Amino acid sequence: MTGTLIALISILVGIIAANSFGYTVKKYSFGIMGNTIAGVFGSVFLIKSFGRLGFDPWSIMNNEDFVGLRLVINIVVSALGGVVGLILAKLLYNKIN
Repeated sequence: MTGTLIALISILVGIIAANSFGYTVKKYSFGIMGNTIAGVFGSVFLIKSFGRLGFDPWSIMNNEDFVGLRLVINIVVSALGGVVGLILAKLLYNKIN
């Protein structure tokens, strides 16, 4: 597994988390396209923020060795980032309108 594939998987997890959260909690839904965009940006922002702590995809593939615990933490942070991105987008939308 390469670092690029891990990054793509974490973004996909953020998209799925944002869409499923928007589907279950209709208050925060922007439709499938809006939820997808919020999930991508929220996931990337949180992964880039916490990546400095050693949970980025290239730290997971440390010296040709795979660290599964870091991958699980990366996926959980990515899912939280998708949900938080959706909530922040809805708060911004309500503030502007």
